[in-house]
Amino acid sequence: MTLDALLADFQEEPGYLDFAAVGPLSAAVAAEGASLVELLSKARFGTISSLLGQDARVREAVARATGFPAESVVFQPNTSTGLLHAMFGLTGAVALSPAEYPSLTFAATRAAEALGVVTPVWLETDHGRVTPGNLREQLTDATVAVAVSLVDFRTGYLADLDGIRQVIGDRLLIVDAIQGFGVVDAPYTVADVVVSGGHKWLRAGWGTGFLALSDRAVEHLTPVWSGYTATDAEGLPLDEVLPAARGARAFSVTNADPIAEARLATALDLVSDAGVAEISARIAERVTRIIDLADEYAVPVVSPRDERERAGIVVLEPAPENLTVLTASLHNHGVSATTREGRVRLSAHVSTNEETFEILRASLLSYATATNI
Repeated sequence: MTLDALLADFQEEPGYLDFAAVGPLSAAVAAEGASLVELLSKARFGTISSLLGQDARVREAVARATGFPAESVVFQPNTSTGLLHAMFGLTGAVALSPAEYPSLTFAATRAAEALGVVTPVWLETDHGRVTPGNLREQLTDATVAVAVSLVDFRTGYLADLDGIRQVIGDRLLIVDAIQGFGVVDAPYTVADVVVSGGHKWLRAGWGTGFLALSDRAVEHLTPVWSGYTATDAEGLPLDEVLPAARGARAFSVTNADPIAEARLATALDLVSDAGVAEISARIAERVTRIIDLADEYAVPVVSPRDERERAGIVVLEPAPENLTVLTASLHNHGVSATTREGRVRLSAHVSTNEETFEILRASLLSYATATNI
């Protein structure tokens, strides 16, 4: 599938600029889910067992996207569950920004409160950006792991994973990848733990995600939540509680939703066929156009302008007295966006089209007129 063919598979309405919140399903993902729901509803002979084969399929798809072996991947229903597995499995001090998305900060704090074996160390950052430079001076001998978002949900900043790896040495690197997975050509294998959900940029819908672990992570993480599907037994382990498997499988709790696995696998196949580098380049063009429109109508942009430091997010920060006017102008023109903490976050995908840019232009013109900028 070419990038143009991928574009034809998307069907969201014009004006949608909120992919950092949730990505509308592609036609292929929607069709895959619907077809398997139909199989499940009819339950013809042999169809149920065929559904159970989706686990291997999705792990192979994640392996192609990340570079991790398929046996080092386990399906998760969302990013938060994968991060809880990682944080509850840690022993020692983990360095992370207090400004990270709550999935990460809650996981670290809850693990510390419940088990007392992991200690969150809250980093001072450059306006929420975790960089190799500001990280280097805050590491200590007690630091066993560093946790960071691939793309910061507040600032849109794209983390330098290679640089962070060089700075932290052999400490574990835990990456919450959801705000860039599928649209950022990142070096995932420099990380030890990669967690992502599929309902944002992958456009696979809710209930989809994965946890990928390096050999070093398997050595250091304890599978605290490890269910009956997480053993080396060939069938259902009855009448005996077996030890957890050695590897990513140990972080399974129960049988996954095969329809969710199929949706995620389909979305990953679409990305793989079109090419992440091509998707990233097309999104960079869209982001540049949003920034140019914001500049044209004098709306301050506080997210990175350098393509090397950004992904699909543009963050606008109008004067406090103008925030309501901006959000109202966007709403009145049918622009989907996220407003939080005095800022407006716009996020574009490859399918963001000319009609969407015209709608955005009209909304910013209304804003500028109302505020006399």
